[in-house]
Amino acid sequence: MRCIAGILISVSLTAYGQPGIFTDPVDGRFDASRYLSENAFGFLPVPIIITEPAVDGGLGAVGLFFHESDEGKEQRLERLKKDEGGSAQLLTPSISAVAGAYTGNGSWFAGGGHVGFWKQGRVRYQGGAGVGNVNLAFYGSGDAELTSPIELNTEALGVLQSLKVKVADTPLFIGVSQRYIDATISPRRAGDAVGDLIPAESFDTWGDELRDITDVEVTTSGLGLTAEFDTRNNFFSPHKGVRYELQHIWFSSALGSDIDYELTSLTGLNYLPINDNWRAGLRLNAEYADADGLLPQYATPTVVLRGIPAARYQGNAVAVIEGEITRQIDPRWSINIFAGVGRADGAFSDLSDSASRVTRGAGFRYLVARRYGFEMGLDVAKGPEDSILYIQAGTAW
Repeated sequence: MRCIAGILISVSLTAYGQPGIFTDPVDGRFDASRYLSENAFGFLPVPIIITEPAVDGGLGAVGLFFHESDEGKEQRLERLKKDEGGSAQLLTPSISAVAGAYTGNGSWFAGGGHVGFWKQGRVRYQGGAGVGNVNLAFYGSGDAELTSPIELNTEALGVLQSLKVKVADTPLFIGVSQRYIDATISPRRAGDAVGDLIPAESFDTWGDELRDITDVEVTTSGLGLTAEFDTRNNFFSPHKGVRYELQHIWFSSALGSDIDYELTSLTGLNYLPINDNWRAGLRLNAEYADADGLLPQYATPTVVLRGIPAARYQGNAVAVIEGEITRQIDPRWSINIFAGVGRADGAFSDLSDSASRVTRGAGFRYLVARRYGFEMGLDVAKGPEDSILYIQAGTAW
């Protein structure tokens, strides 16, 4: 959800004829809480500015709908009168979204999703489906690197979803997950041949595999188990608490997959208050695809860090760590600095010898919807090759 510029444009255009709907009655500042929950159509169209360099930027739109009961609205309003940030700790409302985007390199996407919280938050659902035509540079996978990248076109239809249930009165949730992607992958430009870009000394080792995954029609379909431990004080922009999730997915021909493999991922998000004005954050991520060979670009674990273009560093084994320090200026504004490092290779046993990809940067946030504890802002990150601007909505993680 990277759409601060879009939402500010959208709400300013819509504000005409609705005096006070974007002004917080407590501090008198700009705030979109009332519009998100009370606008006449129950639907917020949000233009998006895409800053991802891997697709040469672009434009899009998201339609957001917050499903909140009248009782929930009253609870938030009462809490806000007593505590500036207290409402953020109330039950998160369910949210639906539809989206579409077109980018500078000819990529496009259309889809929708839903985040649902039921039974007083004891049941959580996240799901989405979409179709797209995406052009991304392919540099290789792990130690199977090309001498220079080629651009791959991926036409795909995908469905991703998970359902989790709370265990008794603990912060532990367990559940199931599903992933299905049907894709056609090919070099974007006629004449591009991955075989011409494979180093001669490595051709016999993985030359055929690289050619197979860059020009193929493939379906990956899997079911998995997931366990999540979540003590965050807010779903959108947490300031304290942790979230750890362990997930294992089996992709099998019995489920309609053309490739049999297993994917294990561990994600750890730590939001650590230092005092009233300072807080720290730490993100840990590890992924391992237990496959007989190389996987298609979209299915291969990738290093995800601010400052690194999408799918730039991939491998069957990936490890990432990122830290952040935030200074709260006042109840609305905060500034942050961050740094991270990631590695990717063909196996976990090889990660210790892999190159470290280091990133660092800084940014700011503004509490744009106090009723929901929802922040937006900008980050500028410097990676191994270039600097990248990110428009953030909610936590960067």
